Amino acid sequence: MKRFLTRLALALLATLLFAGTGSAETAKKPALQVTTLDGAKFDLAAERGKWVIVNFWATWCSPCIKEMPDISQFVASRQDVAAIGLAFGGEELEDVVKFLAKHPVQYPIANVPLEQPPKDFGAPKALPVTYLIAPDGSVAKKFTGPVTSQELGEVITAGAAATKS
Repeated sequence: MKRFLTRLALALLATLLFAGTGSAETAKKPALQVTTLDGAKFDLAAERGKWVIVNFWATWCSPCIKEMPDISQFVASRQDVAAIGLAFGGEELEDVVKFLAKHPVQYPIANVPLEQPPKDFGAPKALPVTYLIAPDGSVAKKFTGPVTSQELGEVITAGAAATKS
């Protein structure tokens, strides 16, 4: 119970602290450079030419936990899609690692401190939040709340059709 209350307090604090921070709007072609849990560097710009899922989540977020296997399966099933998960719930690194041992995913994860949200994305006001970045680096769609592979696929299909016309 104490751990739950600590996480709840952190989430509320983050909401209060960051309600007015970050860009008012996500950059049209956002930059993102983070170090993943395995020590690798993830650079969104290096993923140009692919669709990229940028997913903000937390270990205590039920909708986040529900959507992670679907995102993972979607990424694993497509050569034209990459993803980065941003653990943004105020958890200690050790807690995120333990969580992922029980809930593995097929994409890299970075633990992002609440006080340092990615500049071009800002701090999400709720979790989960998912951005689908188009192959040209622009934001194709922002999803607030859980996202499904079907929704991701529909945006990608529509985007691919638009570039062919």
